Amino acid sequence: MEFGTATAAADSKPPQISEMFQKFAIAFKAKTFEFFTEEEESAVNSAAVSAAVSDNEDGFTLLDSTEDFITGQKVIIIKPDINLNSKSQSQSQSQNLSSSIIQPFNTHFGNYLISSVFAVISSFEASYLQLQTAHVPFDEQVIIVNDKALVNQLQKLYDFRGLYIDSRKNPDFNLDFTSGSCLEAQVNENQNKLRALETMFNRLQSDIDAKDDKVAMLRKQIREIEECNSKLSTKLSKILKPPNGFLPTIRVFDSMLRDACRSSHRFTKLLIQLMKKAGWDLELAASYVHPNVVYAKKGHNRYTFLSYVSLGMFQGFDTETFGVDGSVSSNDNAMELFDHVSINPLETLNKNPSSPFSKFCEKKYEELVHPTMESSIFKNLDRKKEVLESWKSLGVFYDAFVNMSSSMWLLHKLARSFTPPVEIFQVEKGVDFSMIYMEDVIKKEVMHDKDTSKVGFTVIPGFKIGRTIVQSQVYLIGSKLSK
Repeated sequence: MEFGTATAAADSKPPQISEMFQKFAIAFKAKTFEFFTEEEESAVNSAAVSAAVSDNEDGFTLLDSTEDFITGQKVIIIKPDINLNSKSQSQSQSQNLSSSIIQPFNTHFGNYLISSVFAVISSFEASYLQLQTAHVPFDEQVIIVNDKALVNQLQKLYDFRGLYIDSRKNPDFNLDFTSGSCLEAQVNENQNKLRALETMFNRLQSDIDAKDDKVAMLRKQIREIEECNSKLSTKLSKILKPPNGFLPTIRVFDSMLRDACRSSHRFTKLLIQLMKKAGWDLELAASYVHPNVVYAKKGHNRYTFLSYVSLGMFQGFDTETFGVDGSVSSNDNAMELFDHVSINPLETLNKNPSSPFSKFCEKKYEELVHPTMESSIFKNLDRKKEVLESWKSLGVFYDAFVNMSSSMWLLHKLARSFTPPVEIFQVEKGVDFSMIYMEDVIKKEVMHDKDTSKVGFTVIPGFKIGRTIVQSQVYLIGSKLSK
């Protein structure tokens, strides 16, 4: 047998190792092997070790022995001898013990154990749901009860674990259970599932009831708002006194703006034709209105004259009197709007030349067709029969101007009826194109590169009604054109 070397503190001669240390080494090895072995294998291996040291039973008791070690010595244990014959004999005994201790798994017991575990898990789930729902609204008693239930169910799972381990280790293990125990566990599982579903149903029903209450409250608020709106509408109708319950809207304003633009187009077309008949150089005249403009196509200078007429007519649109000096507004724009619609504008000019509308027409005519321009256009009408035959009489030109002025006057009264009043804006030359505030006036004729285009001049101004923008119509320049 091989031993380690013991060196004494006082003597250099190594002493003999007693039989006690041989027993201690065997016991230490057995306990270490037993500590690191799996639970199911621990019983078999412990039995094997017990058989290996059966001749010396005191080997296990040495761990608790009160016997003192030899003082003044340092002991180093290297390796005990192992008898190969005894080792093979121990392995044979271990196999025999293993075959006798590990029992075949009982199928009926396994079904019962699995059903019971599932029943406990479903009960845990139901209790956990009840615990969660008890927090909102907070119910302390329900929380305490379900908290205890969760602890008990975890303890049951731990007990089932121990029961399973005992059935695998103990050869005499025998559990008395009836044939209906498995079905009883399944019934408990289903009952717990129903309890969990009932908890979820109650929670969802509570949410539905809360939403129903909120809907009822919102419906009540809507009824109150509708009643308030009805009262305000009645009060506003009495203040404005418009016929047929008229109230200014964006759609009505857009429709009347289109009428004003069409009348401006008709008057501009007549003006251009008169200038041609009088021998005017239209390109030169256009350069005086908007200089340094490179037109995309020949004939686009007509947009310059339309801009001249439109911007001249809309000048003063943001004032209460539309820029007519000495005119006094009645502050009842809605009534003036309907009064003007109900009569012929030409009759108003003839019957009441001192009315605000008559002054407006006179002012705008002088601004657009000033005396110098008028004399240049009409000075030779008597001697040019072709002009007279073309126009029949000057009444055509005059009627077009009055109709255009009337549409502008109505649009102004409508704009002042809004609260706050409609705002007008004009885009300056050289500004980058913006799809929000601008519209290309020649979009159907020429396709512009909107990313590089700039405004040449404003043709029709834009309007702002609250947060709504009515785009201004502009002529674009400085871009690559694709025809």
